[in-house]
Amino acid sequence: MAAYILFANRSYPALNEALLGQGYLGSFLAGLLYAYAFTAAPATFILLMLGREQSLLWAGLVAGTGALCSDLIIFHFIRQGFSDETQRLSQEKVIQTVNRRVPDSIRKYLYVALASVLIASPLPTELGVTLMASSTNISGKRFAIIAYLLHTSGIFVILYLGSLV
Repeated sequence: MAAYILFANRSYPALNEALLGQGYLGSFLAGLLYAYAFTAAPATFILLMLGREQSLLWAGLVAGTGALCSDLIIFHFIRQGFSDETQRLSQEKVIQTVNRRVPDSIRKYLYVALASVLIASPLPTELGVTLMASSTNISGKRFAIIAYLLHTSGIFVILYLGSLV
């Protein structure tokens, strides 16, 4: 909604024409941008615009694929490049306090729920992906399915809101 408030009363004809002229490639690019914290707001604005012009179903599926591509990059980067840092983070006092006070069965679902909210919304997806990537029991394939469903559902909501405006 912040993107809509920022861009609602402004006209950007060059941007509109460039994005709409790309068809579903514009949806894919918006999905790629949607997954990163610094580009989530402009991507949300783009998706709001595309919601008025494109099929909600196809635009959502294509943008969800773009977001998934970005998520997989983050997932593999965290899994491969930051495994030592993730291990050290688990030794921090705050994390150990949470681990002691929250039972394992609840903590596992709490992390997944928090990660799911972060991935589905235009909030910093990197944090949600990091939470999931740090879990040793989630495979890349399972993560891809979960991330695609979450991002696509969030993107469908944004596209729908864009179709109403």
